[in-house]
Amino acid sequence: MVDALVTLVVVVACLGVLGLLAAARVVKQYERGVVFRLGRLRSDIRGPGFTMIAPVVDRLYKVNMQIVTMPVPAQEGITRDNVTVRVDAVVYFKVVDPADALIAVEDYRFAVSQMAQTSLRSIIGKSDLDDLLSNREKLNQGLELMIDSPAVGWGVHIDRVEIKDVSLPETMKRSMARQAEADRERRARVINADAELQASKKLAEAAAQMSDTPSALQLRLLQTVMAVAAEKNSTLVLPIPVELLRFLEKGQQEIPGREAAPAAEREAAPAPEQTAQPARPAMPTLTEREPEPHTVDR
Repeated sequence: MVDALVTLVVVVACLGVLGLLAAARVVKQYERGVVFRLGRLRSDIRGPGFTMIAPVVDRLYKVNMQIVTMPVPAQEGITRDNVTVRVDAVVYFKVVDPADALIAVEDYRFAVSQMAQTSLRSIIGKSDLDDLLSNREKLNQGLELMIDSPAVGWGVHIDRVEIKDVSLPETMKRSMARQAEADRERRARVINADAELQASKKLAEAAAQMSDTPSALQLRLLQTVMAVAAEKNSTLVLPIPVELLRFLEKGQQEIPGREAAPAAEREAAPAPEQTAQPARPAMPTLTEREPEPHTVDR
């Protein structure tokens, strides 16, 4: 009798331990527990920690509440300006209502993935190539709205959508490279022309300033010679400014004018009187000379 009672107590204890183990559940911090009792949803959502359910009749489903990062496979489409591109993206979403995520949709991950692919194809057809390459923020917002609208009914919130890569054909890449090169060349020429214009204005101001001070031209010439002489060159080129030549030419034109004035004064002045000089006797010629006597020695 005592043995049977002990055996019964042991059996009951074992059953109680087994029932306790079957009813005990642990929900993690980033999860929420949804309980179905005989197939019907219980209104109470189990929070993180230790919780108990009724064995056999209750079924606990754990729903992850973390942000899920889902890559969207590359989608090929034609843009509004008739360019074939391949675009892939990434979707960040999380579950905000665990009950709707289990009841409203069969597999919310698969549903979000398919919705992201179709929305990405739609946004490719509505956009230009330049928007896909440079104006991605606006496209990301449009994608987020397109995916978030049906996902709200699934208990899922789309946190953000990012276009990750845009693949272009090789011919289009070469065309864009040529266009970019031509645009850079145009900007370089415009900048160079603007620099030449500003430099010409400064040179004109400097020339006007030097014209008021003639010695500034000589100082500038000496400065240029010093700059050339600083280089280790075997040949020294000495530039002669055109203004210096004009200055010398002007000086030469003034000198003949100064010489002409004294010449005219000399012509107008009276000639000095010539003094009479005594006439010299004319030298006799050989025929007019008298013969000299010669003596003959015997």
